[in-house]
Amino acid sequence: MHPSPRREVLVVGGGIGGLAAALALARRGVWVRLLEQAPAITEVGAGLQITPNGTRVLRALGLAPEWVGVRALAIEPRDALTGRLIARFDLGRVGGGYYFVHRADLIDLLRHAAEAAGVAIRTDARVVAVTPGGVTLEGGESAKADLVVGADGLHSVVRRHLLGEDKPFFTGQVAWRAIVPVEQEAVARIWMASGRHVVTYPLRDGRLNIVAVREQAQWVEEGWSHRDSPEALRRIFSDAALELKAVLARVQEVGRWGLFRHPVAERWHDGHAVLLGDAAHPTLPFLAQGANLALEDAWVLGREVLRDNLQEGLDRYQEERRPRVSDAIAAANANARNYHLGGFRRRAAHSGLRAVGLVAPTAFLRRFDWLYRFDVTADG
Repeated sequence: MHPSPRREVLVVGGGIGGLAAALALARRGVWVRLLEQAPAITEVGAGLQITPNGTRVLRALGLAPEWVGVRALAIEPRDALTGRLIARFDLGRVGGGYYFVHRADLIDLLRHAAEAAGVAIRTDARVVAVTPGGVTLEGGESAKADLVVGADGLHSVVRRHLLGEDKPFFTGQVAWRAIVPVEQEAVARIWMASGRHVVTYPLRDGRLNIVAVREQAQWVEEGWSHRDSPEALRRIFSDAALELKAVLARVQEVGRWGLFRHPVAERWHDGHAVLLGDAAHPTLPFLAQGANLALEDAWVLGREVLRDNLQEGLDRYQEERRPRVSDAIAAANANARNYHLGGFRRRAAHSGLRAVGLVAPTAFLRRFDWLYRFDVTADG
């Protein structure tokens, strides 16, 4: 399989999925241009977890997450109200490498690699429509390509082109994220309470990433992302254990966003445009798979675009990716329910998790072998 000398790919979106796809394609000899609507390729968000399935993709692309991240040692579910440790699961047992990384650091790593591989990156370029031969930009300019890759996220223009008006729906969850200057062991702590939880884990340079989530009936604000008051976050967890409250007391700036989703796309391409990452399958952040699934998508798409018959390659891409991302999203949805149990069900679940942690911790992690041990790069 070799790309046609005239085959050109246009990637819409300069996030993790878009940059990884551009890099994967360029490394295979495809001519790639990337359009990003923001004035610069930056990420002002917080941390993310690169699980072993995502680590394998980065390494196959010639990158190492340890250049920008902290190697994770364990996951610790805790009772948010008492602070009690429920269990500790050793991540060294999953194999492949598990890392805590700031989004901005990963974006920089991918951007520099993509540029070094020959990807032409253009910022301040908002795509407003997909055409049979490429895209139309704001202002009327057109850009031609044999294939348009829609890595443009939840509000994807490319998804709208393929599926029509398909507005995301509110999931009943609102999240807050912040970073504070706190040293912590390289452990992801999941602080669980009825209807809400907090996840904390360290990043480089003595920082601690915080993601807090609460169930909420509706999202009434315009848009899905806002700044919020640190005091508002602290009030939500005013009954938390002293250790968690001490962490939240360090928060000086916090963002709040409603968690919205689309269903996994039924149709991922039309032969000329194709979806990737959140544009195809946005997921809740309760399994830490958003970035990892996008990395997997990027690798598979990079492989399949090389086929002489592009339509056949895109069919294979969809057939391979859709079942896997659907399984991961279902598992994330289940975690959302388990983290927020209340009353008797909460006490019973914590007791059961504690017993598993004492008696069979490896059995708990083996439940995720299908996710973490999967190697999308194994067949080239």
